[in-house]
Amino acid sequence: MYKILLVDDEEMLLDSLEVILSLNGMEIVGKAHDGNEALELLGRVLCDIALVDLNMKGMGGIELIGHLKKKYPGVRILVLTTFYDDNNITEAISKGADGYLLKDSGKNAILGAIGQLMNGVSVLDPKVMQRLTVMMGRSDNTSLYDEMTSREREIASLLVEGLTNRQIADKLYISEGTVKNYISSIYDKTGIHDRVKLVVALS
Repeated sequence: MYKILLVDDEEMLLDSLEVILSLNGMEIVGKAHDGNEALELLGRVLCDIALVDLNMKGMGGIELIGHLKKKYPGVRILVLTTFYDDNNITEAISKGADGYLLKDSGKNAILGAIGQLMNGVSVLDPKVMQRLTVMMGRSDNTSLYDEMTSREREIASLLVEGLTNRQIADKLYISEGTVKNYISSIYDKTGIHDRVKLVVALS
C-alpha cells in the first residue's frame, strides 16, 4: 500500500484526491495546505509519494520540492498543478520533481503516474513534454544517438516509450542490472544524468 501525502491549498481537491486514492488501495498519511504544513506533517509521518501543487499561499510547491529532496530524498514528488509555463516546469524539474501532471489529467493518469513513479519511472504530462521539447530543442537528437552502440540506442528508444528498467529487461531478455549499466553508459555518453531530461532530449 503506497503512502501518499497531499499538498494543495484547495480543500475540495484535497478531499477528492483522498477519496479517489483511498478507493484505489492507497493510504493518505496527511493533507497539507502549503509547504510548511507538509514539512511539519513529515516530521510525524512517512510517505512514499507527495502530490504537490505549485502555487499555494505560504510556502509554494517549488520551494517545498527543494526542501523535500534535501531532507527526504527517498520521497517521490509528483507535481499536480494547473500551470505548465516554462518557468514552473524548469524550476520544478531542476529542484527534483519526479513527475509533472496537470490537474485536468484525470483519475487514470494520476493513478498511472503514481504506479510509474513507484517503479522508478518519471512521468510528464503530454503538454509538459511538449513544452520541454520546445525549450530544449530537437537539433541535437541525432548526435545524441550517434554516440551510442546499437544496444544502447535500443534501450534509449524504450526509455522514450516510457518503459521501466524491469520492462526493458523483460523485453530484451537481459537482467535489470544490465539495463542499469547500459543506462549509466547512455548518461555518460549524452552528458544528461537525469531520466526525464534524457527522455525529452531523445524524443
